[in-house]
Amino acid sequence: MNRSGNRRLKYLRKYLPALGLVLLAAALLLWFLPARWAMPWLAPRLHGLRLQQVQGLLWDGRADQVVAADGHVLGRLQWQLSRLALLGTLRLRLDFEGPQLAFSGGVQRLPGGQIASREVNIRAELAALDPYIKSPLGQPRGELQLTIGHALLQGGWPLQLQAQAQWRHAVMQTRGGDVALGDLQWQAQAQDGVIRGQVHDDGKGPLHADGQMQLSPLGWRLDAVLRPRQTDPALRRWLAGLGQPAADGSVHIRRSSGLAGSVPAPSTQ
Repeated sequence: MNRSGNRRLKYLRKYLPALGLVLLAAALLLWFLPARWAMPWLAPRLHGLRLQQVQGLLWDGRADQVVAADGHVLGRLQWQLSRLALLGTLRLRLDFEGPQLAFSGGVQRLPGGQIASREVNIRAELAALDPYIKSPLGQPRGELQLTIGHALLQGGWPLQLQAQAQWRHAVMQTRGGDVALGDLQWQAQAQDGVIRGQVHDDGKGPLHADGQMQLSPLGWRLDAVLRPRQTDPALRRWLAGLGQPAADGSVHIRRSSGLAGSVPAPSTQ
């Protein structure tokens, strides 16, 4: 071996152990990284939310306060993030609990950019959504409970979906007063990117509801019948805002957009 080769070998023998120690220290730091140390890096990705009173590790931690941009405390958050994220595999579980919103569920990133989730549960007081919902029909009130048994997303759109929701003590708050709708229920399924949903009431409330909806990236279609069970003037006026009432006060709603309007509806028989 020439003199130059001997010199390189000496350098390797001298510095390789030190380099190994640096890499080991970096790996241990990432493995046991305190969650609060990661907050400056995560903050720009939280869209104005702030995590305070943070405890635990980046991989298994909690924030006792989740604060909105206006300073309002929304609730507390716990998370578990698989250390496989260091190798590019995302597996994340979140549990959020607040007075107006609760969420629990897990997500996993699959090859090809797909996102899979299972056993997602959401509870929301609809009054908290007023800044995001503006409708001439009124502002929804009551509690929404949503369960997603399974979902597979591609580019944010569900290729597969199995979900159900319940709108408990449903009320529409209008300028003329509150309109009680009772308890409404939804089911939704998706296959090959086509979502089919059904809506109905619990059979006891002031409003009879029976409808179907179909959505796809190409368009959507809604076909529903709403009928008052009582002679509530406020409910009948609200229904009249959706369409021309029949003799029994019922309103048949047919709406569509895109190519979905030209596809025959699936048979309910």
